[in-house]
Amino acid sequence: MADEKPQNGRSGGGGKGPLGDLVKAESMIQLAIALPAGCLIGWLIGAWLDKHFHQGWMSIAGIVLGAVAGFVQIFTTASRFLKNDKEK
Repeated sequence: MADEKPQNGRSGGGGKGPLGDLVKAESMIQLAIALPAGCLIGWLIGAWLDKHFHQGWMSIAGIVLGAVAGFVQIFTTASRFLKNDKEK
């Protein structure tokens, strides 16, 4: 009974093998997309607020806030990735 694999299909190797490589690749893709996606979403929301409130500065503020959110996501993902590498 002690030699059985876990029910989720993962071995206890801590992310080794092809599945672990896919998880690492997904984390790197997250890092590459976080900043541009944050800026784009912030710009879109800011442009909508510009039209709704008849202002001209909200899209710039949206881009800045989106960039900050993108950087926070990058640092969070990178620190989680580095922490997982140290545990292995």
